[in-house]
Amino acid sequence: MKIEYKVNPPITTDEFIEVLKNSTLGERRPIDDMECIKGMVENADIIITATQNDKIVGVARAVTDFHYCCYLSDLAVDKSCQKSGVGKKLIEIVQAQIGEKCKIILLSAPQAVEYYPKIGFFQHQSAWVIKSTDLLK
Repeated sequence: MKIEYKVNPPITTDEFIEVLKNSTLGERRPIDDMECIKGMVENADIIITATQNDKIVGVARAVTDFHYCCYLSDLAVDKSCQKSGVGKKLIEIVQAQIGEKCKIILLSAPQAVEYYPKIGFFQHQSAWVIKSTDLLK
């Protein structure tokens, strides 16, 4: 399987949605909200794509300061390419884009909880999330 990886290539919202749908990540992303998806693509600091036969089969999307932290907000790999090293390679390329001291932080999809420790991630016990629609108390 010949995969080509690209750093910050042009990617349309439709292409991004397609790879989200073809992975398990589409279930947890607002794929029916075009304005949100457009903002996700346009405002990412790093987007890495994995392409096979001109079809995007993997995407890593990150927001970062390039020095201290990098939030890997999306790692989507087409189901047909999972367990072939595409996800790991996408993460390695993200790592190459950020500073040496910069750490990658992510929230795992339920199906990927077992995956991340296998490639070197450790679990942090104190991550917290609040939706913008929830009021701070």
